[in-house]
Amino acid sequence: MTPSEPRWRRLEPDARKEQIFTCATRLFGERPYAEVSTSDIAAEAGVARGLINHYFGTKRELYLAVIRQAVTLPNVVPEVFPDGPLEERAATAVSWFLDLVVDHGKMWITATSEGIGRDHEVEQILFDAERRSADRVLDVVGVPSDNRNRAKLNAVLRAYAGMIKAAGREWLLRNALDREQVHTLLHRSLLVLLTDVFPAMLDEPLELTSRASA
Repeated sequence: MTPSEPRWRRLEPDARKEQIFTCATRLFGERPYAEVSTSDIAAEAGVARGLINHYFGTKRELYLAVIRQAVTLPNVVPEVFPDGPLEERAATAVSWFLDLVVDHGKMWITATSEGIGRDHEVEQILFDAERRSADRVLDVVGVPSDNRNRAKLNAVLRAYAGMIKAAGREWLLRNALDREQVHTLLHRSLLVLLTDVFPAMLDEPLELTSRASA
């Protein structure tokens, strides 16, 4: 069997769609966008190429779906987040995020550093994901949803996201840092933002609540 020949499998429609998506995620994470064809994805998934169009449309539409999944955090804050001291909540938030990065693997690196040139749709996906992710962090550390400065705090955390992306590449791509070191970097930096930078920018104390009392 050559690499271009599909490895046919008998799958239910939902399983077949998931198989296509999983294989596309792996290939887009390993190669530049231009070097991955729908024939490559079909062969890897063991399906006819027409099924890719049936389920996802064009290669670009499938790529955008993969990008969106790679950078989007779950909508609901997990119950594992503690209601204890700020330092503990921040540490748990960083650990939770790093677990998600590991789950997404190489595709997270690709999605946050490459994209398709200056593509407006890709940039919008990344911006929306960063904004939602920043809101998750604000929720976890106890910034009330009605805080009048919440939009500004969200913007500061989006700037902090640049450090997150760089640290992720040093860890997963270059092996220059290990997970513990990345956790320390992101955790301590987040605490500085919350306890020093935020109040200085707002020129007032930042009132935080526990999740239980929010």
